[in-house]
Amino acid sequence: MTVETSKQAAARLEERTRDAAGIRDFAFDMDVNINLKPEAVACATCLSAAEILEHISEVAASVYALDQMAILEGLEEREKLGSTGFGRAVAIPHCRSTQVRRPSLVVLVLDKPVDFRAADGVPINLAFGLVSPENAGATHLHALAAISRLARDEKRLSALRDAPDTEALYAVLDNQFLRDAA
Repeated sequence: MTVETSKQAAARLEERTRDAAGIRDFAFDMDVNINLKPEAVACATCLSAAEILEHISEVAASVYALDQMAILEGLEEREKLGSTGFGRAVAIPHCRSTQVRRPSLVVLVLDKPVDFRAADGVPINLAFGLVSPENAGATHLHALAAISRLARDEKRLSALRDAPDTEALYAVLDNQFLRDAA
């Protein structure tokens, strides 16, 4: 009879659920670390990067009861440091604010691609606008990491892009994969 240590059991469990783990990681991050409300997922018509930032700030102000101008200024200041165009037709504009207690997300699906000065030169059609607490260094970085993991995962990115409407897009972001994997 072989006795399995807790370390071995954990490794075995990790191996069995490796495919679902990446999905769980993001869903867990979205659940625990990132505030995402269904109303913060929107389709938008924007003609420039500036319009995308403005739209993100408007949605954030409306959904999370934030000061729209303060959020817009924060997003614009961050863009001055360098484009938050992530690549793969995704941008992750972000800023910090004293108005939030945990990272809050706005997701925009653009009806037409917009140049966002991404490193790969590809215009974006998906923007994740993140507003994090002003003094939440590690929390902010974890939220950005969760979003960037999503943007690097072709299956999940395709599922987001293939969502027929904002309700379906929200469902993908809000643990839909976990229900499918269970």
